[in-house]
Amino acid sequence: MQYVIFCLCVIAVIIVAKIFSWPFKKILKLLINIAIGIILIIITNIFGENIGLHIPFNIVTAVISGTLGIPGVLALIVIHYIF
Repeated sequence: MQYVIFCLCVIAVIIVAKIFSWPFKKILKLLINIAIGIILIIITNIFGENIGLHIPFNIVTAVISGTLGIPGVLALIVIHYIF
């Protein structure tokens, strides 16, 4: 009887760990993408100084570049030139 309870507890822990690890993986991926987006914005600002390109770094640009990646940074550059 003790082995059955032990096996059920192990299975329950595995199921709970899977349930809670899924959102953390998504959040971790989003944070990594935001960090990559920040690096891309900084690189764009460094090389864009010569042509008058400056993308301000704030939470909106970080989220856009983080969720969309390289296309997000390109979209921010295009928006900068339009407006």
